[in-house]
This record gives sequence, structure tokens and C-alpha cells, in this order.
Amino acid sequence: MQTIDPLIDASAARYSRGAIILHWLIALLIIGNVLGAWLSEDMPKPDRAAIMALHKAFGITILVLTLARIAWRLLHKPPPMVETLKAWEAALARVTQWLFYILMLALPLTGWAFVSGASQGKPVSIFGLFNMPALPVSFDKGTVGTFKDMHSILGNLIVALFVLHALGALKHQFLDRDATLRRMVPFLK
Repeated sequence: MQTIDPLIDASAARYSRGAIILHWLIALLIIGNVLGAWLSEDMPKPDRAAIMALHKAFGITILVLTLARIAWRLLHKPPPMVETLKAWEAALARVTQWLFYILMLALPLTGWAFVSGASQGKPVSIFGLFNMPALPVSFDKGTVGTFKDMHSILGNLIVALFVLHALGALKHQFLDRDATLRRMVPFLK
């Protein structure tokens, strides 16, 4: 594992600008999608439908941006971890990162599959600009219910992982006072 001294120039140890933009854009979209889904549950049907149309479009956007993020990651080597990390912290960081990638792919795909089955094959509108075709899934209640349940469980998992990730970042910034958070936050010195 390549490491860096936590006191060296932070710009040399940062993620690339593209990785930082994709990280924060995807994070904001996920937060918005989770909040929108939760807040719309008790809304009148027309309001809920409007929010869920955005939820679907943002979900597909997250899927596309995640694929771009993975491609970026394969083409741009990430900065080394700070050398003050304990072995278990470095391992947990890597596991968390890969779990995020898995969830950022699986969550939109299960949502898309759920909507494809529930709508009996109708395409998903992307902000009224264009349509994404339905996935080739069965329309039966069992299959639709399975995808709905999977999407819900994965949504709860990504929230839990987000909380773990945020707490870890705050720990490194305020307790450890190392350069970990500087790697992804452009305005930290």
C-alpha cells in the first residue's frame, strides 16, 4: 500500500478534479434521491408522482455517473492513503469504497427493474428530455415485489454506508487531524 506523509503538500495528495466532481455530484444526487423518496411517501398522489419521476431520472443519472466514475478511477490512479492510517482503517476505507460502487450500480438497476415491471414495460422519462427503455423483466407481482424490496433494502444500506463514511471523514478531520478529508474536499487546506 502506497502512503503519504500527512504533512506534505495536500494538492499532491488530492484526488483528481474529475474524481472530486463526480464524487460530490453523485453524493448530492443520492442524498436528494433518498430524501425525495422518504419525504414523498405521505404526499398526495400527484405530488408523489412528480417527485418519483425526478427520483427515477436522477437514479438513471446516478447510474451513468457511477459508470463514468468507475471509468475515471480505472484511468486515473487515486492518491495514496495518508500514512497515519491504521491497517484496519485502510482496509475499511477500501471496503467502504467498493461497497459504494456496488450499491451505486445495484440501487438504480433494481429501481429501474422495479419500475420496468410495475409499469409493464413503459420507458422511464429522463427529465422529459428523452426516454430510457424498460428493462426486460417480468411484469408479475412476485418479480416486481422482489425488485421493489431489493431497491428498498439497498436504499437503506446506502444510507447506513453514507453515515459510516461521513463519520469516518469527520473522525479523520477533527480527531485524527490528518490529511484524509483534504484528498476529496477541494477547499480544505
